[in-house]
Amino acid sequence: MEISGKVVQVMQEVNGQGKSGMWRKQEFVVQQPGQYPKNVCMTLWGDKIDRYALKDGMQVRAKVDVESREYNGRWYTDIKVWDLTVDGAAGAGAPLPPTMEPGSAPLSGGTLPGAAPSPPAPPLNAPFEDDLPF
Repeated sequence: MEISGKVVQVMQEVNGQGKSGMWRKQEFVVQQPGQYPKNVCMTLWGDKIDRYALKDGMQVRAKVDVESREYNGRWYTDIKVWDLTVDGAAGAGAPLPPTMEPGSAPLSGGTLPGAAPSPPAPPLNAPFEDDLPF
């Protein structure tokens, strides 16, 4: 699953000791664009914290695993980031291309910005040409 948007808050890193040794995690909130923007809290673990060095205002695309677990009759959901791309690394703050919201109409022209245009459709009265070798 992929979530993209603007980082609106980066929380303090949390450290701890477990059965497997020391662990580190850092939570951050990404605001997804749209008519009604949604905030999603995600978690980076271990060396990924240093690798990405998140800051407020960054445009990111996060590949995540979503997992829920039950504890004392309540369910808790974790969104763990396993890969992150900071968009506009050359030019910080570069906007993301628009995404399709469920039920929305395609962009004018039907292509995303930066995508190669599709070839024009043949005229309706053009003769059919079969270029297959069989």
